[in-house]
Amino acid sequence: MFAFLLNGQSVTVRDDGSLLDYLRDVAGLTAAKNGCGEGACGACMVLVDGKATRACLLTLAKAAGKKIVTVEGLSGREKEVYAWAFAEAGAVQCGFCTPGMVISAKGLLDRNPDPSPAEVKKALHGNVCRCTGYVKIERAVLMAARALRENQEIPVDGKYRLGDRMPRIDAREKVLGTAEYVDDMRVDGMLFAAVLRSPSARAYIRRIDVAAARALPGVEAVITANDIPGRRHQGHIIPDWPAFIAEGEETRYIGDALAAVAAVSKAVAKAAVQLIKVEYEERKPVTTPREALAEGAPSIHPRGNLLAKTVLKRGNAAAAIAKAKYVVTQRYMTPPTEHAFLEPESALAVPEADGTLTVYTSGQNVYDDHHGIVSLLGVEDSRVRIISRMVGGGFGGKEDLSVQHHAALLAWHAGKPVKLTLSRQESIQVHPKRHAMEMEFTLACDENGLFTAMKADILADTGAYASLGGPVLQRACTHAAGPYQIENVDITGLGLYTNNPPAGAFRGFGVTQSCFAMETNINILAGKVGLSPWKIRFRNAIEPGKVLPNGQVADAGTALKETLLAVRDVFASNPAAGIACAMKNSGLGVGVPDTGRAKIQVQNGKAVILTGAACMGQGLATVMIQILCETAGLDCQDVDVHVPDTAITPNAGTSTASRQTLFTGEAVRQAALKLKADLKENGLGELDGREYYGEYTGVTDPMGSDKPNPVSHVAYGYATHVVILDEAGKVARVVAAHDVGKAINPTSLEGQIEGGVVMGLGYALTEDFPLRDGVPMVKFGTLGLFRAGGVPPIEVVIVEKNPADLAYGAKGVGEITAIPIAPAVAGAYLRRDGRIRTKLPLETTAYRK
Repeated sequence: MFAFLLNGQSVTVRDDGSLLDYLRDVAGLTAAKNGCGEGACGACMVLVDGKATRACLLTLAKAAGKKIVTVEGLSGREKEVYAWAFAEAGAVQCGFCTPGMVISAKGLLDRNPDPSPAEVKKALHGNVCRCTGYVKIERAVLMAARALRENQEIPVDGKYRLGDRMPRIDAREKVLGTAEYVDDMRVDGMLFAAVLRSPSARAYIRRIDVAAARALPGVEAVITANDIPGRRHQGHIIPDWPAFIAEGEETRYIGDALAAVAAVSKAVAKAAVQLIKVEYEERKPVTTPREALAEGAPSIHPRGNLLAKTVLKRGNAAAAIAKAKYVVTQRYMTPPTEHAFLEPESALAVPEADGTLTVYTSGQNVYDDHHGIVSLLGVEDSRVRIISRMVGGGFGGKEDLSVQHHAALLAWHAGKPVKLTLSRQESIQVHPKRHAMEMEFTLACDENGLFTAMKADILADTGAYASLGGPVLQRACTHAAGPYQIENVDITGLGLYTNNPPAGAFRGFGVTQSCFAMETNINILAGKVGLSPWKIRFRNAIEPGKVLPNGQVADAGTALKETLLAVRDVFASNPAAGIACAMKNSGLGVGVPDTGRAKIQVQNGKAVILTGAACMGQGLATVMIQILCETAGLDCQDVDVHVPDTAITPNAGTSTASRQTLFTGEAVRQAALKLKADLKENGLGELDGREYYGEYTGVTDPMGSDKPNPVSHVAYGYATHVVILDEAGKVARVVAAHDVGKAINPTSLEGQIEGGVVMGLGYALTEDFPLRDGVPMVKFGTLGLFRAGGVPPIEVVIVEKNPADLAYGAKGVGEITAIPIAPAVAGAYLRRDGRIRTKLPLETTAYRK
């Protein structure tokens, strides 16, 4: 028996176990989140006798006799202060880490009511945030400290329109832990799932014996490939990813599923999985694209090992390179990297009385999930409904099916609700990563430093399955020459299957890799010409009316030069500064159908926005409210947003390609214009029951178009980043200037940029994803993620220059924020020691020897 105080109440438990499991599964206190289960992320922080402690590492026996406080146990005054401070500062994005941050903040402020910024950083060392970049979290803690210390009155929400710093509408619930993520959900009769995965990256499966698992008391369903009633193979574009590997087939990576179990408890489900016997023959995996290309290499898929080839040619690059004054050729290597979103994948499938199935998910598009599950079950669309709960980060890593389909299949067979949540290590093994790439880039210029040609060959490791490897390769190629005026380009990209974990969408979508190569080549070329890295970029920068390397004519909203001018002085005054530019598309582009959709329904005196667009931390719901209020003249208190739901909300496409603010934002604007017309003659309350629909479709030209100037994408954002090193060789400051078109919500925009900068610093300096025979050799705690104490000051410069009416001129910013940082860091080290670094993470730095 173990007794302790929990939020002021006496608690006695009989059996030992994890404190976190007790809080969540027994006490029903879900503010403490299970982000990693290994004490590395801090999402499960609680106070133990006043000290911030990771609940996942504390047993009930060790908690005996102690005072435990969770976010639910804060005083009313504390809840109001923390909710206000974190919302006002913009410290909340996906929100999964936020209650843990609040606990660490309280632990600090209880013993030190007036901390310094350095003390705040130190107190947050045990907490990881993948979204915000920590800047606004630290500000929120200092704001909360002052409010508590001086007994400040908490301001009442004001009125907000376009361009105002409106706090996120979901911030309070996320701060206080009442926002519901899928793994927080409990329903009557719910079963728990576990999945048996491949014994190695490449194994021939002879036999799968599930008899012992089925016989285990408490097990209610065991399924394999034989139990799939519909289409077994799934995939966004190419259906090459089987929900289960069948007997007589080879596994293609360590995350392949062989069988799944649903049982009355997590423990029974895990025990049942261990009872499944697999007879297999281990085979040598193919672990590099060059191995996959080699003659006689085993075919990972029936169609061979080449997933995709992208070619982009304009002019005559070979001739221009041959006669150029200066030429630089370098080979570059970038690794796979892990998204490390704080919320591991989770899904809950619930059979309904009418024979339909409702699946609660945390993915990046409920309609993608719906399409996959319907085809897997072999049923009509109306038989499956997908509803999104809060999404604890994504960055592209939650676009593919990971748990949704297995939970649905188990629930379909068991006839009971089934929840499947991945452990952190399963998540690391299962979901797609950023593509590793090997690249050779050549850049040529004349005697004045004007670029005359560039040539690139890109080899991408797409891993075991296609996912979005084809489009990622396209973006790496279409953006490879950067935001410059270059008439002659010759770019070829190959994407190869291997037995590594799949690679797919990840913030930057292939451009993080090719930008690192191109921008580093520019720095080397600048030295040959005798120009500063800033001047050679400004001299070649794209301007409105000029032609991009992919042939598209830059529009009037193009502001790359303005971002360069914004950082000119800071770069010129710091000899240890590096600089890099980037461009990134908004929308899918290249001829792919792409539509944002939204409805506005007037319900009980409120205008409710309905859209299937996923809000995964980027603040989309708040932005849509601001667009509606600006267009229709309403106050934000008169507006609400419905969660994505395939039964109610229209398909607005995936939250990817920095597209939702532009595409679905414009759809909301179109619907709001119709509402505005009716409001001229009626009050909002008089329009109850009315519905207004809006949509926007971006029309672009396909790859390989024979047009002289094809429209590759409907919009591009541009950015220039400057990284300054200190005397010890560590990053002392980052200045990030972004052409955003129009800042709908500056606070959210800054938060996106700060978060992307920190993610980019990790990519440049500390993050790696080592593999051995296709198996990840990392845990969450060894990924190399930046923590608060390692983040330098970040200055965000917002450039607004876009006369377009489309979404009030807004451009997507989510992806571009992470792109220019790695080459800017490499450029800073090049200026510091003269060494050209061509591999990420960068070697021989203060971060990595």
